[in-house]
Amino acid sequence: MHGTIRHAHSDTRAEPASGVALHQVDLLDAGRTEHVVREVKPHWVFHLAALSSPAASWDDPGGTIATNAVIQGNLLSSLVKVDPLPRVLVVGSGDEYGRPAGRARRLAEDAPLRPITPYGVSKVTQDLLALQYFLSHGLPAIRVRPFNHAGPRQAPDFAIASFAQQIARIETGKQEATLKVGNLEARRDFTDVRDIARAYLLAIEKGKPGEVYNVGSGTASRLREILDILLRMSRIKVRLEVDASRKRTAEAPVYLCDARRFRRLTGWRPQISLERMLRDTLAYWRHQEAKPS
Repeated sequence: MHGTIRHAHSDTRAEPASGVALHQVDLLDAGRTEHVVREVKPHWVFHLAALSSPAASWDDPGGTIATNAVIQGNLLSSLVKVDPLPRVLVVGSGDEYGRPAGRARRLAEDAPLRPITPYGVSKVTQDLLALQYFLSHGLPAIRVRPFNHAGPRQAPDFAIASFAQQIARIETGKQEATLKVGNLEARRDFTDVRDIARAYLLAIEKGKPGEVYNVGSGTASRLREILDILLRMSRIKVRLEVDASRKRTAEAPVYLCDARRFRRLTGWRPQISLERMLRDTLAYWRHQEAKPS
């Protein structure tokens, strides 16, 4: 088993599993990318590399779109030189659907792609690039559009990880008892990242090349409801403060996934409850914040 890492320094949130050979490679470097692909000769490829924060994409729209397009172009153009062609899973996002037209409803794969963030545009680009390589080169690319997911080790750039880290910092006295939040009325379809990882394995095993599959729980909770659960787990009372910098320039009021196509194919369903996901995420950040600075 092989994996790639962009920087040589270790990231404690991304410790490789035992037996994984790591290759340091910047996928923006086409030559280095091709060298690693030629060396490994993969049978399966899980492509998750991307600038992944919708919020941060507003700070550098062009860079987000260009980076995510170029790294995938470099990877796919290298993979088509491998014989036999490897199966590749390309990970898109529910953000590709953007702000759906009409009333809120579960989003199926045939819903129009109407991205409202630069990140969403970049994921549509990756999605269609994978389809293009299937159609033009016969590369057995399977696409997935996962909706929101969270869990231990997620970066605090994302809402649930941010809430959990702030609670842990407040409990240890590293932060005053004020938890900064953005828009808590948004409804999002959250799945535990461990269930998402299981879905990716099923997708590359059973997915039909050229096809696209949504992955999500099919339920959407308000961020306020999610935060309330975390606050009930807290060991200390905190007050909330709306931070304007944490509000999106534009966002859909609700994302709700229709994953029936994927479930019919694989039988996949989430196994980890929302409460367990939140409890495990908070436990992770308590452990991290308890470490000496």
